[in-house]
Amino acid sequence: MKANKIKADIAIALDYDESSAPRVTAKGRGLVAEEILKLAAENNIPIREEPEIIELLATVELGDQIPETLYVAVAEVIAFAYSLKGKSVGGD
Repeated sequence: MKANKIKADIAIALDYDESSAPRVTAKGRGLVAEEILKLAAENNIPIREEPEIIELLATVELGDQIPETLYVAVAEVIAFAYSLKGKSVGGD
């Protein structure tokens, strides 16, 4: 997908360093969402579309860790990202 053709109503970026719960590092709607997705694509960051999870993550404040209620859903997203990189969670 070309970066200039990315359209999104909402986008959420997470940071996960394996030492704590993932944090919301960017979020936005409309043009901000498109810019988040454009930057992710330019930096080869995996993008996964899960509308239900995205809407729940949108309620998390920027910089906050995700709540325990979202651990399983977000773990699936992280596992997806790791699989694209040929890694396993907790390993190389």
